[in-house]
Amino acid sequence: MNTVKPTPLPREASPAKRAWRRLLRRRGAMLGLLIVLLFVVAAVCASWVAPYDPVATSWSAVRKAPSSAYLLGTDELGRDVLSRVVWGARASLMAGLVSVCISMLLGVPIGLLAGYLGGWTDGVISRLTDAMLAVPFLILAIALAAFLGPSLSNAMVAIGISATPVFIRLTRAQVLAVKVEDYVEAARAVGNPQWRIALRHVLPNVLPPLIVQSTLAIAAAIIAEASLSFLGLGQQPPTPSWGSMLNTAKNYVDNSPWMAIWPGLSIFLLVLSFNLLGDGLRDALDPRHK
Repeated sequence: MNTVKPTPLPREASPAKRAWRRLLRRRGAMLGLLIVLLFVVAAVCASWVAPYDPVATSWSAVRKAPSSAYLLGTDELGRDVLSRVVWGARASLMAGLVSVCISMLLGVPIGLLAGYLGGWTDGVISRLTDAMLAVPFLILAIALAAFLGPSLSNAMVAIGISATPVFIRLTRAQVLAVKVEDYVEAARAVGNPQWRIALRHVLPNVLPPLIVQSTLAIAAAIIAEASLSFLGLGQQPPTPSWGSMLNTAKNYVDNSPWMAIWPGLSIFLLVLSFNLLGDGLRDALDPRHK
């Protein structure tokens, strides 16, 4: 008697693979990811990509228009604008990534503590967070950077602390929604300690919105770093920074517009790319979102 072997069921893709497939279908997100990767490669390989030393001056090439020798022109000291834009990408990306890491390291544990414990702990943390959110993000960053002193590292710390309340509020809201789910109640019923429930069952399920928020926060941090550098509170000359380049270029907009166009366009493209990537990640990580 011939026996028919049952056909094995198709193996279900992991949540990460399903999210990646949904992300691939978002053309805007993939375009943003491509542009971000191009900036990252340019920043990492700046020593090889930049055709000139970004701080080397040449009095014979002061404010030269774009040409075959200087593709994006030169600035008021004869420095190559392309080289300074490439090296400035390193400062902007570093400021965005480091400041968001600081915000998440501070905000996620505090928000998890407030949302999971509740009671007076939640009340105290929420009121302090509300007080910080009452101050505009950029104003708080400028105040902290001025207090700490003008440098890129201090600017990153100031931006990171200023963006922390957003992550506290988001983490708290997600924890309040997740901690009443059935699987959390089941974990509590079998005798898991509170710290294990919070770290193993609650925290992993609030990460997707935090990942999306982090990409959007990087875009905001890049603008904040450029603003601080424009005001002289970020990256200090002669080290290139897009914000400091714009600060110098404002005096030569009429005669040498290329000095302002390229750093401004770089900020626009990088921030837009992170926003497109964040929107795509929101759609990919939340299948219910259309």
